[in-house]
Amino acid sequence: MSNPAADRPLRVAIIGAGPAGVYAADILTKAEREFEVSIDLFDGYPAPYGLIRYGVAPDHPRIKGIVKALHKVLDRGDIRFLGNVTYGRDITLADIRDMYDAVIFATGAIKDADLSIPGMDLEGSYGAADFVSWYDGHPDVPREWPLNAKEIAVIGNGNVALDVARVLSKHAEDLLVTEIPENVYQGLASSPVTDVHIFGRRGPAQVKFTPLELRELSHSRDVDIVLYPEDFEFDEASDEAIKTNNQAKTMVNTLTNWLVAQEDREEQEEAGKRTPASRRLHLHFLHSPVQINGANGAVEGIRFERQELDGTGNVRGTGEMVDYPVQAVYRAIGYFGSELAEVGFDPRRGVIPNDGGRVVGDDGQHVRGLYATGWIKRGPVGLIGHTKGDALETIGNLLEDRLDLPAAAHPDEQAIIDLLTDRGVAFTTWDGWIALDTHEHALGAAAGTIDTPAGPVTRERVKVVERDEMVRISQQ
Repeated sequence: MSNPAADRPLRVAIIGAGPAGVYAADILTKAEREFEVSIDLFDGYPAPYGLIRYGVAPDHPRIKGIVKALHKVLDRGDIRFLGNVTYGRDITLADIRDMYDAVIFATGAIKDADLSIPGMDLEGSYGAADFVSWYDGHPDVPREWPLNAKEIAVIGNGNVALDVARVLSKHAEDLLVTEIPENVYQGLASSPVTDVHIFGRRGPAQVKFTPLELRELSHSRDVDIVLYPEDFEFDEASDEAIKTNNQAKTMVNTLTNWLVAQEDREEQEEAGKRTPASRRLHLHFLHSPVQINGANGAVEGIRFERQELDGTGNVRGTGEMVDYPVQAVYRAIGYFGSELAEVGFDPRRGVIPNDGGRVVGDDGQHVRGLYATGWIKRGPVGLIGHTKGDALETIGNLLEDRLDLPAAAHPDEQAIIDLLTDRGVAFTTWDGWIALDTHEHALGAAAGTIDTPAGPVTRERVKVVERDEMVRISQQ
């Protein structure tokens, strides 16, 4: 057995600087060990944080707490960040093998899972992941988004569906307190939307939302939440879940309280004591999508089959079809991982085949020195914090394998810098991110105080979108 760290630091490359990658790097640096480690954290974007920057709705205040935690890890100086470096293009697996003893893939999942129903290719049919990338200012997506629908369907009963529906239904000026780019604000401000419908296949006791995400829906100004009493069916399994699962109980209580409040609201409106909101966000349950209806190549409606609970918490079709007039459909049924060059891939699950984070080859054997963590390891399920458990397992196995890792031929820390420079890769660094972060805060300050229907708003920051501009600012 060789021991690459016997007389020098163990060199580890991590591909992906989102939460999964940062957690893995942090756990490795803090692990109980009798040898030094040297970690380089790569990302295809010029800025770090991955999912936090480009995959989470900007109006989530708790996200700031996660950013602060990730910032503290990278700001210590014992983990080197190299941004704007794309694996498979700027660096290859052979490059990494030459300069590192081990590599951890933490590339996440950024594509939409497929929904195979007729009409998915109509104009006005979108994947939620693409829309999230747009409103989060992803540098590699178009700057414009077609927001011309008055009635919109969002398919899915997870947190991403709630994020998409909330952003679509929210008044644009109420997002000015976030870091949304100017093009996103202008696009949302021009939207004629009046009704956004969220459709889930199962019942209220089986939804995949988290309580915090659900409650955030009720915080949108001038947006009424609309529920349908016929959707509130509970079978034996639902009743048991409500009794024994605190999250299910909280979710159902929240929804039923809204249903009661809706009845009161409707009575006040009938009596002329309340003016209805200008926008509505509808929550539908027990709806399974059948097809997207269209005319002249564009979405004009969507058809569902009504479902019923079968006693076990699962559902079965009733044969009853119901149509809704909509001009846009967003599928938010999950994310899917992307295949990486020279690394195995499971096309069914969208992950790198692995055993506890150890990458597995076509022969079923562990590939020495290759590891995975986060969504590319286990699939896009669970919350951001769950990636810590992934990282603990992966790092534990990497450390267990340390004595059998294939030693890098050129482990010097300068080797990767020389290679990127020779190839003309405009890579960014942690100091560059600090410069970009400062610049984005300055853009917010320059915007000054803006008067909105909800009161004056002071912008905290404005996200830079253009990749070249991000790199330019980072390299100043």
